[in-house]
Amino acid sequence: MALDWMVVIGYLLMTTWIGHALSGKNVTIRDFFLGGRSLPWWAVSGSMVATEISALTFIGVPGSVYALQGDWTYLQWGVGSIIARFAVGYWLVPLYYKQEIYSPYDYMGSRLGEGVRRLVTALFSMGAILGQSVRVLVTALILKTVTPLSMEACIVSIGVFATIWTLMGGMRTVIWTDVIQFVIFVFGGLLAFGWLMGNLGWDAIAEVNRNAGPGGVIDKMRVFDFTLPWDDPTLNYTFWVGVIAMPFQNLAAFGTDQLNAQRMFCCGSEKDARKAMVWSSISLVTTLLMLAVGSGLFAWYQVKGMTADEAAMFADNTNFVFPVWITTVLPPGLTGLILAGAFAAAISSLDSVLAALSQTTLSAWFGRERMEKEGSGPEMVRRSRIAVCVWAVLLTVFTVFLASGYGKSENKNLIDLAFGMVAYTYGPLLGVLLAAILPGRKSLNGLFLGVVASILFVTWVRPELGQIMVAFGMGGVADWLASVSPKLAFAWFYPVNAAITLGCSYLPLGRPQGE
Repeated sequence: MALDWMVVIGYLLMTTWIGHALSGKNVTIRDFFLGGRSLPWWAVSGSMVATEISALTFIGVPGSVYALQGDWTYLQWGVGSIIARFAVGYWLVPLYYKQEIYSPYDYMGSRLGEGVRRLVTALFSMGAILGQSVRVLVTALILKTVTPLSMEACIVSIGVFATIWTLMGGMRTVIWTDVIQFVIFVFGGLLAFGWLMGNLGWDAIAEVNRNAGPGGVIDKMRVFDFTLPWDDPTLNYTFWVGVIAMPFQNLAAFGTDQLNAQRMFCCGSEKDARKAMVWSSISLVTTLLMLAVGSGLFAWYQVKGMTADEAAMFADNTNFVFPVWITTVLPPGLTGLILAGAFAAAISSLDSVLAALSQTTLSAWFGRERMEKEGSGPEMVRRSRIAVCVWAVLLTVFTVFLASGYGKSENKNLIDLAFGMVAYTYGPLLGVLLAAILPGRKSLNGLFLGVVASILFVTWVRPELGQIMVAFGMGGVADWLASVSPKLAFAWFYPVNAAITLGCSYLPLGRPQGE
């Protein structure tokens, strides 16, 4: 165990040293938030992948495959992801690069007014806290498995490391440490899969997975599900969700979410930004790798067996399967390498979102003109660092709150939780972006109405409001709300809410915005 922690600590020290080495280059706000627009496209692309996959993919995907009804149908979402990346690269990147902007919200504001820019900045901030808190929670689950720390202490420790790395070097450090973390993440996944293959063999893994469950009727390596949306609108992992709903989700994720879009602006040209976006589609390979690891873990425990404690733990939460396997099966040293991969994936998302939240907050608070005017001085960089610390505290506190609710939830699927949380904001954000691009007069009041209606719709259908009511002793109201809410998979919120927001923007509810 000591050797494992030496490996993990060595990795943390190495990345911290990189942050320190790059910290002196942040002379201006442009350096801190855009890396001086001098970063190579391949590094930016690697950073996008590292941020996207995170510990959620590293732990959540194998856990979802291991679950009783788990399979590879999650891979279908990759179709929508690739479609969206090409759309962003060839449609949105040229629009964004026509202007000297720091975020998509600057573009929307220039088209629809300052009020809209503040609106979408608030939406992004809310979505970032909701979505990234799940990623902090995932990493805390790993840390809790291998240390005696409480869940709260694990969450705080992760937040502190992410804050330090972000403060040290801004986006330049974020990008380069992400590249390192991407390499470690892939190496950790390959190492785990290689160990499983070497001990079981692919034929045995496939045989166990294709004949799983009582009577061997479950195929855990099934990829395609062609169930039509109107036959069962509650299914998230179908082919039609992948090709219809998920392009909207990914268009919002890469075109409107500053967490990902900020990387595009770090490239030196429109051509490089497009290449970085399109080549980030390689993330689908990492997803495939972790699905294979999940099947390998399922076969391992079917063949090798498990202790009574492990069986009880996995029955309660399958997301513990991979961390437990790492710490109980692999020899010292290799365990440390894979744990380093898990922490690498987590921190790459957290330092990125803190940088993005800091940038959008300053832009909304001071305005783009003042940001540009004072960006060459140290005062605005100092303010950006303060904003990073404030957002780190808020994210940590919300994650602690989320962890308490997650422990009581019946659905422990972290993939569903992460994508469900951003369903509150991704649809409205995409709707506002489309309103900024498409011709016609829009009203600020109409956009506000569309955003509010979209969020209320998600709140009505999603379980979070009911969980809060139960926590405050309002279980009866929560039960009634659940009985009258429509049954709809969260993936459909993305196109539906984008349409609601865009449609409301054309309502004549005040002074028109745009052309």
